[in-house]
Amino acid sequence: MLNLVRETIVSYAFIERNFNLLKRYLSWEILFFSYSIVNALTIGLIMVGRGSSEDVLYLVIGALIWGFLSVMMREVSDAITWERWEGTIEYTFMAPIYRITHLVGSCLFAILYGLLRTALVLAIMPLFFGEHIDLGNANWLTLVVTVLISSLSFIGIGLMAAIFPLLSPEKGQAATGIIQSMLLLVSGIYYEIDVLPTWLQPISQISPATYTLRSIRAAMLENASVESQLGNLSLLLVIGVLLIPLGFWVFHLGEKYAKRVGRLKRSG
Repeated sequence: MLNLVRETIVSYAFIERNFNLLKRYLSWEILFFSYSIVNALTIGLIMVGRGSSEDVLYLVIGALIWGFLSVMMREVSDAITWERWEGTIEYTFMAPIYRITHLVGSCLFAILYGLLRTALVLAIMPLFFGEHIDLGNANWLTLVVTVLISSLSFIGIGLMAAIFPLLSPEKGQAATGIIQSMLLLVSGIYYEIDVLPTWLQPISQISPATYTLRSIRAAMLENASVESQLGNLSLLLVIGVLLIPLGFWVFHLGEKYAKRVGRLKRSG
């Protein structure tokens, strides 16, 4: 019991450290946050004057949720990238803590930071779209439940993507972006998956983002209840339960390889 309490406190320490890093690079975070707003505006404005308010909200939801999910994937990877660049990764890996404690702390930070950024962008959107966005029919409970359950899947993907900056500080972050772009293509972020080529559509069925977008759009556009989305939520939960241990295992293999070939040094 005491050991569990200790590891929980250590996980919180990693959350606090990452927030301190945010404050250290606050000007850059403001710049990235501004990009999130501009991206959502650019996507949403495509339908202003061309479609209904539901069409505008359809695209805005895609932009916001993709921003949240990509932040979760990227922040786990960024935690490794920052330590590589600052030369502290070896000390972290040699610290007397379980690796799962380190990664859980980074994952929890990614969820909190992703929720914070998305909530801020969502609060700003009505100032730009006005009558083009109507959130009066939204089911916020279904939205929150879907976001929490889908976080599990994307944390698992983020853990697997984190091995790239572990192996290469120069090119690893770009490889993480490739995974994000592949999910963006097949998951129906800005369009229905029916428009994809026939050979790509089966891939979309294994992407957690597909089911996340379905449930959130149903909640925001159709006031769908949690009960009506149990099918999608169950699939998201199963995918998350599978991806998180798989992510830890893949990261463990990547860490062992990096140690064996001497890739943890900044010059590596």
